[in-house]
Amino acid sequence: MFENLTEKLQRSFKNLRGQGSLTEKHVEEGLREIRLALLEADVNFKVVKQLVANIRKKALGREVLTALSPAEQILKIVRDELVGLLGTKQARLKRKSPPPSVYFMVGLQGSGKTTSSGKLALWLSKQGRKPLLVSVDVHRPAAREQLAIVASQIAQPIYRGAETESSPVNLALGALREARQTGRDTVLVDTAGRLHLDSELMGELEELRDRLGPSEILFVADAMTGQDAVKSAAEFHARISLTGVVLTKMDGDARGGAALSIRQVTGCPVKFLGVGEKPSAFEVFHPDRIVSRLLGMGDMLSLIEKVEEQIDQKQATELQRRVLKNRFTLEDFRKQLQQVRKMGSLKSIVDMLPAAGPFKQIQATDVDSKELSRTEAIISSMTAKERANDSLLNGSRRRRIAAGSGTTVQQVNQVLKQYRQACAMMRGMVPGSKPVRRRRRRRKKRKRGRRRASRSHRIARGRGR
Repeated sequence: MFENLTEKLQRSFKNLRGQGSLTEKHVEEGLREIRLALLEADVNFKVVKQLVANIRKKALGREVLTALSPAEQILKIVRDELVGLLGTKQARLKRKSPPPSVYFMVGLQGSGKTTSSGKLALWLSKQGRKPLLVSVDVHRPAAREQLAIVASQIAQPIYRGAETESSPVNLALGALREARQTGRDTVLVDTAGRLHLDSELMGELEELRDRLGPSEILFVADAMTGQDAVKSAAEFHARISLTGVVLTKMDGDARGGAALSIRQVTGCPVKFLGVGEKPSAFEVFHPDRIVSRLLGMGDMLSLIEKVEEQIDQKQATELQRRVLKNRFTLEDFRKQLQQVRKMGSLKSIVDMLPAAGPFKQIQATDVDSKELSRTEAIISSMTAKERANDSLLNGSRRRRIAAGSGTTVQQVNQVLKQYRQACAMMRGMVPGSKPVRRRRRRRKKRKRGRRRASRSHRIARGRGR
């Protein structure tokens, strides 16, 4: 997400580099580039106008730091303004006391309400909550069955109610009763949608709101629709008072205009982002982290959190022990690839890295997500002995592995090269591995020295010296 906007903003900052001081001319040139970048990213024009005015005021005022270069000054001001635009703090979900809390998922048809309901339920369960799902969409055929399938995929409970029940309010109240009886602390209500706004839909939502008193009314918007999503959110907010927004399909939106506009236009904070098809592809919206990613600074905190969530600590400790003892095998390499795949697409991981320093080349690389699957297939085509000892892999074995994995011998060779590079890199990164290697070298050197001394002494005795 944000690829186009990030690229254009970085280009505008690059034009300011090398300048000795920040003048009004530099500011105007930089603002022109920033304005065009935001408008091309489909940011609301009123938001762009206000944002540019704020940046100009700060850049030409007393808030400029003389210790910074012109590019750094503009970058700092733009960052502060964008964080203020998106909200300085993460907007947390409200909870009702006593439970259960009721969360409505509202929006137009096709925006991703049902999928987002499942993703939110899974996210809440990871936070120690006990959600209960219910669909009150009695208009669309098989809508309730669709949510039941989603619930089974994420192993979360769902309230079905009577098959003949046609009242959304009765379904929602039934789910609330079941939540109280079974100790569930959250009820996620997947509401009906329409292809367009109409009085019937709004009347139904207003009745549900009045009867259940939800803690959160989350508008689910398709980020791919850009300003149409912002307009729909504003209309929903005017009728039922939204408390937050969930932006879906952010992985497919390279512009990001909806994310930057929606809070300013509606006054409602963005709370979550849908960044993929998997149930786990669901992120909390951190304004400061999103802005850092947007400006090419990366989002290392989110990357660390994702790693900690997916990596098994026991396996990590065992891997470290094996690396220290120089026992990192192809089987271990395959397990590491599987762990990386759990974290999501390679593109989403690379997007969190800063577009500078040693990561700049990685950012510019065209990441092929199929490469991990191909590598895993090649390693899986090996026998257990081959995975434990890569020195067994001669030419005939490599041809057999290539045929078994549907690849070429060259691709098998490439995987082995990557594996050996990973071995060398991990031995260099893990604390304690280098001293071990040096001690081994010193031990071998001492043995060679003793053998030479013994040989010299034997020769000297043979000559009678």
